Amino acid sequence: MPLLEAAGIKKIFGKLTALDGAALTVGENEFHGLIGPNGSGKSTLMKCIAGAEVPTQGKVSFVNTDITAFTPTERARAGMSLKFQITSVLPTLTLYDNILLALQAQSSLFDLLFSRTRGVLHDQVMTMLTQFRLADRAFDAAAALSHGQQQWLEIAMALAGKPRLLLLDEPTGGMSLEERRVTGELLQPIKQHCSLVIVEHDLDFIRDICDRLTVLDQGKVLASGTVSEIQANKAVQEIYLRRA
Repeated sequence: MPLLEAAGIKKIFGKLTALDGAALTVGENEFHGLIGPNGSGKSTLMKCIAGAEVPTQGKVSFVNTDITAFTPTERARAGMSLKFQITSVLPTLTLYDNILLALQAQSSLFDLLFSRTRGVLHDQVMTMLTQFRLADRAFDAAAALSHGQQQWLEIAMALAGKPRLLLLDEPTGGMSLEERRVTGELLQPIKQHCSLVIVEHDLDFIRDICDRLTVLDQGKVLASGTVSEIQANKAVQEIYLRRA
């Protein structure tokens, strides 16, 4: 049984058809890359899956439940987490407090009112900062981080709720080559407990970390398969050569 299944997704904005019957299936503990030329509909499909956009037609199922009409908050409660391209960390707060707030979002109002969570969550905060190589900056303001480090912090925050599916939209945009390499290393361990859907323009990066790829072109699925299958696909090769 797939963890996520989006079928027949159509999204129309006025006279523009951004998605035209697009589909995506993701299994448990699978890293799935969503690629294609600019304007192919990748980010729109991601937003339809996350609930930021409502499909004009089609169905999104998650853990065998139809979530097409769910709000982003309801999807988060079901076990889905999203990080868009633009970072949304709180720059004036420390890294520690950014992670703490993300963890506290999972706590009850009673615990928050009586401030019981800070001490209880300390070990979890430090574990997450350590996992993303940020522990030595725990009490620095998030604004002092490099662009790549801010992206790592936000990914850590997105994982705070222990989601079953993490959605990442161009997480390596603006990163140096070294930061991209480290990002791949940081993501690999989460496969033990979380599936991943990632939109990314860096084909080398996405090829190195993903199990399967889906290629979009003009709002439709051109191909879907293993990395080696997609690399050998003549139609995919032609699309990228044509758009180069």
